[in-house]
Amino acid sequence: MSTNAHDIKQALHELADQLPEDATWQDVLYEAYVRQSIEAGLSEARRGEFASADEVRETFAKWGVQIEAEMD
Repeated sequence: MSTNAHDIKQALHELADQLPEDATWQDVLYEAYVRQSIEAGLSEARRGEFASADEVRETFAKWGVQIEAEMD
């Protein structure tokens, strides 16, 4: 999310409009957190901060997941 106060307020208004009528504060916080996380990831990607294919393979291997498709 942008640090511009107006942009944040606008995003909150849009979020409120998209939530179901029975949304809880927990729903609001979760959706705001997810959106902020996505924006942070997109910013990192724009700066070229990607994990290499080898780093991804190593991380997945730690979890016991083998990657069969070629990633390079």
